[in-house]
Amino acid sequence: MPAAPARTLPSARTAPPTGAEEAPGARGTFSSGRFLARAAFLTALLTAAGAVLGLVRDQTIAHLYGAGPDTDAFLVAWTVPEVAATLLIEDAMALILVPAFSLALARRAAGPPPEQDPVRLLMRTTLPRLFLALSAGSALLIAAAPWVVAVLAPGLPAPELAVDCTRLTATCAFTFGMAGYCSAALRAHGSFLAPAMIYAVYNAGIITTMLVVTDRWGVRAAAAGVALGGVLMVLVQVPFLWRRLTERRPVTGGGTKDGGSGPPVALALLAPVVVFALSRQSQVLIERFLAAPLPAGAISHLNYAQKVAQIPMTLSMMLCTVTFPVIARAMAAGETDRARRRVERDLALAGTIVLVGAATVISCAPQIIEVLFQRGAFDRADTAATADVMRVYALGLLGHTLVGALVRCYFSAARPLWFPALAMLAGLALTTAAGTLLVEVWGVLGIAAANALGISCTAALMLHGVARHSVPVDIRSMTGALVKLSSAAAAATGSGWLCGHLVPSPVLGAVTACVTVTAVFLVIARALQAPEIDTILRPLTRKLAHAR
Repeated sequence: MPAAPARTLPSARTAPPTGAEEAPGARGTFSSGRFLARAAFLTALLTAAGAVLGLVRDQTIAHLYGAGPDTDAFLVAWTVPEVAATLLIEDAMALILVPAFSLALARRAAGPPPEQDPVRLLMRTTLPRLFLALSAGSALLIAAAPWVVAVLAPGLPAPELAVDCTRLTATCAFTFGMAGYCSAALRAHGSFLAPAMIYAVYNAGIITTMLVVTDRWGVRAAAAGVALGGVLMVLVQVPFLWRRLTERRPVTGGGTKDGGSGPPVALALLAPVVVFALSRQSQVLIERFLAAPLPAGAISHLNYAQKVAQIPMTLSMMLCTVTFPVIARAMAAGETDRARRRVERDLALAGTIVLVGAATVISCAPQIIEVLFQRGAFDRADTAATADVMRVYALGLLGHTLVGALVRCYFSAARPLWFPALAMLAGLALTTAAGTLLVEVWGVLGIAAANALGISCTAALMLHGVARHSVPVDIRSMTGALVKLSSAAAAATGSGWLCGHLVPSPVLGAVTACVTVTAVFLVIARALQAPEIDTILRPLTRKLAHAR
């Protein structure tokens, strides 16, 4: 696909930037390295805070409820907010609305002011309909909670408790959708502060509710906390979005051709994005469906292992979250070569982060789980079972990261593409077939292995097709880079495992393994000339050179 001629968008008439939370309208500042670095740092800091609170949340659940039937019942109900988060915050809403808002902003900045502001026209067209649809969906889930539990986990020991929890968590179908809408609009404007805060306030709401009312409500307190956390996700973003929308005075008058074409673009994307998001989240549904007949605690072990193992993936996706609006704006301006360079760099950096994390998880999984969860009702047997599952999950972390990064490429041009949805469905079919077979042989470990196999298949398909269907990435070069990074991670895993087992203390063992894995990975990756390693090491080499 030949690159289209580059053209620079004139500066939009917006407020001047005052920090990472302020989006300049000009392309040069919005996509500058300094702005992206500052936005990525801010996002990383707040994401790390949310991840820490997420660990505290899981530790509190493990301490209060253990890994028994009550926790299993709550985790079945937690499927609703997990699906809602993927569909309405992380994937579908962002993949549809960030390009749509980016296109509206580009039209606002590209020439003479239209008679009607494209951004506000987009909001007036989409927000009321979304509000009504989300309200109806939430009400339907509350009414259908018994059937939802029966479908998600047939044979669950405590279905009544799961139904009560599901009715509480069903409110997330509404609150997560509104939170996702606000996040997409803010990120398209280049405002990353409030969207990065949402999981911190969400987890804080869950933790607070559990600590306050667990004595009276039991595990239902955790479900009530999920409902409260969803409300906080919306409230923390509304003032920021209102500020962004009131920076420009509305222009009265009839609609124009450019301004009026924004909303249909978003609606045209709806079907393939929703299919992709639901297929991706269905992996969790399949896991819990297959684990429901297993001994009590199987669903809990899967959950704890997945939550910890996915921390490296979450960290690796921070840069992609920040640069997604940049790629969308580049595609809206026809600057495919600039989008390609950004995507190739993002894939290399995200792969580096997630592979270091996966190597650490595999090398010292028992120490990590012992430090994080082994207290109260969570005993040594739970630690061993969870650590085994987490090591298997970690094999699919690179696939999860690649899927999350590549899907942003496919939908950055704000046009409907079915290829990523079909690739995700192929991976889901493989997960289902492999899980059905492997659970009979390896039990819960077979379910985790099927997850890793299915998502890796999806990642391979999406990487192979991205140049043909979306951004013209150099697939051969990118594949070679990922092979080099994976080779460095494999060697680092062995070194970390050895160091972790030589240290008797679980805390010191985990820290030693993490440091060793990082050092060995960087040395080997540098020797293999893996991409972006010099970028990571450059600050350290500069300091050493200056010290000399």
